[in-house]
Amino acid sequence: QDMMDIEVKPQPSRPHWYERHVQPCVAELLGTALFIFIGCLSVVEDSAGTGRLQPALAHGLALGVTIAVLGNI
Repeated sequence: QDMMDIEVKPQPSRPHWYERHVQPCVAELLGTALFIFIGCLSVVEDSAGTGRLQPALAHGLALGVTIAVLGNI
């Protein structure tokens, strides 16, 4: 009778090799490419009066978007 009261919980399965190895590498590649691409585009056209603020904000925005989109991977 005591054996019927014990709940057997299945062990969680290990993630697939794609989720363990390939997905983080692709996310890192896309995140880095987005960060560098947006950062370089922010300094291509040098508008008068923006100074160092525009590249700094563009890099910060690119980093924030990258973390928000790819952070859970």
